[in-house]
Amino acid sequence: MKKLSVCVFIVFSMISFVMITPTWSGQKKPSGCECLAPAGAGGGWDFTCRVPAAQLMQKLDLIDGAMKVVNMSGSGGGKAFAHVVTSRNTDESLIVAASAATATRLAQKVYGDYKADDVRWVGALGMDYGVVVVGKDAPYKTLDDLVNQLKSDPRKAPIVGASSVGGWDHIKMLLVAKEAGIKNLRSINYIPFDNGGKALLEVVSGRAAAFTGDTSEIIGQLNAGEVRVLAVLSDNPVPALGDAKTAKSQGYNVIGGNWRAFYAPAGISDDAYGFWVSAVKAVAGSPEWTELREKNGLAEFTSFGKDFDTFVRKQIENVASISRELNIIK
Repeated sequence: MKKLSVCVFIVFSMISFVMITPTWSGQKKPSGCECLAPAGAGGGWDFTCRVPAAQLMQKLDLIDGAMKVVNMSGSGGGKAFAHVVTSRNTDESLIVAASAATATRLAQKVYGDYKADDVRWVGALGMDYGVVVVGKDAPYKTLDDLVNQLKSDPRKAPIVGASSVGGWDHIKMLLVAKEAGIKNLRSINYIPFDNGGKALLEVVSGRAAAFTGDTSEIIGQLNAGEVRVLAVLSDNPVPALGDAKTAKSQGYNVIGGNWRAFYAPAGISDDAYGFWVSAVKAVAGSPEWTELREKNGLAEFTSFGKDFDTFVRKQIENVASISRELNIIK
């Protein structure tokens, strides 16, 4: 297996950003790289692999040749996680898309006995704020309208999302319901799908009342006029969502951000790990990513290497605490 050498960091001072580009003295950049998206096409993990990884790492000349993107859906990302741990633990050409949903499932033991220590946490390069979305012809015009339906007869308002029951998308809707004073959170009719694209189609077709997911997942359908945003779960409005109101501005103090990030196999060398950390840093600091990030509704958020590892572990602790409070886990 090809080993990656120690990276030499060259810092380019630019007017509006600092770019850190990994290079090799007398050696080639890594080739045959792959990004594994733990879900089908059309969702946030797929976006994370295809844009900041496959598109920009090649464009910024961080890798040699194209990066292959492989979709592996199943068990809310658990199939891909297990595949990395059991079959590709030392594969230095591989990175995997991750998010707050990954931390949520680890916190709730959705991935069985697998834990944060079983991979190496590389870095995050954006925050994808949660949204509550309905179809363009849905009867719900405001978040209050949907909440009132959930209070009166939740069975008539199925909510869909890309996470498993008890996963991050589900939790976001439960937090809104809890803030609204709904006591029986288990009454919320949540239906999981294996990726955001499939779940969103249920809303577009009118088969589901609302979609709970992330900004990047709904931009295409929003721009096509197929959906309306009832609320974005951020402190401030997200420019990519037009005049969509925050839940907070509507009286629901709920913030739900889904960071977009990568992990790598646990058995790779420190040199390889250092390369992937520096490559993600380079993408995050590029004007190309800034433009694409803003276009796709992601807010600025970065964390890398050891700092990101600490951040993920703290998030797992926090999600476990919330999940116990909501009676999702004991």
